[in-house]
Amino acid sequence: MWAAGAQQPRRAGLALAAAAAVAVLALAAWRRRRPPVREVLFFPSPPSCTEALLAEAAGLGTTARPCPCPLPQGNSSLSRLLRHLLSARRSLEICLFAFSSPQLGRAVQLLHRRGVRVRVVTDAQYMGLPGSQIGLLRHAGIQVRHDQENGYMHHKFAVVDRRILITGSLNWTTQAIQNNRENVLVVEDTEYVKPFLDEFERIWEEYNPINYRFPKTTND
Repeated sequence: MWAAGAQQPRRAGLALAAAAAVAVLALAAWRRRRPPVREVLFFPSPPSCTEALLAEAAGLGTTARPCPCPLPQGNSSLSRLLRHLLSARRSLEICLFAFSSPQLGRAVQLLHRRGVRVRVVTDAQYMGLPGSQIGLLRHAGIQVRHDQENGYMHHKFAVVDRRILITGSLNWTTQAIQNNRENVLVVEDTEYVKPFLDEFERIWEEYNPINYRFPKTTND
């Protein structure tokens, strides 16, 4: 009796492991069947309401209540960009010159709360400007590193789950999103994703705080 009872947790564990393996194989098969992500987004994107999209993502798929604000809620370049970001399940690497969009900032924080590993590289001079999202991201516990160079950290790209590249001319600011002529390429292609991941990792290590150099002070 004792031996049979002791085997029950083991059998349950094996069943869970088998179910997880089936789920992983099903996901891999689904990814092989669907076409790779390839999309070009152009800006400016007219002001629109993204509350329903963010609320739905925060609720992990539950239907959100309609937002009462008067802004249109249709499809837009900003909403498409948000959807690509919110598709992250494991990791998100962000390398941006300027980041002040509240909607994109909320999406990044939401992913962090979901357990997605988020890392951000940004420019030291611009991260301290009024409206920057960088302080809020750090306060939320997201890892952020910045340059210590005379030039700008002028990259503008992100990598979702190490397989989808988001890159282009767009800084993640309200000004750029709503007013500027900008472009964003979203592509799922290892040939293009890998060099950007390599560049991110190189910068991430270079901007490690242990490597920061501070001006020497002299005592009178």
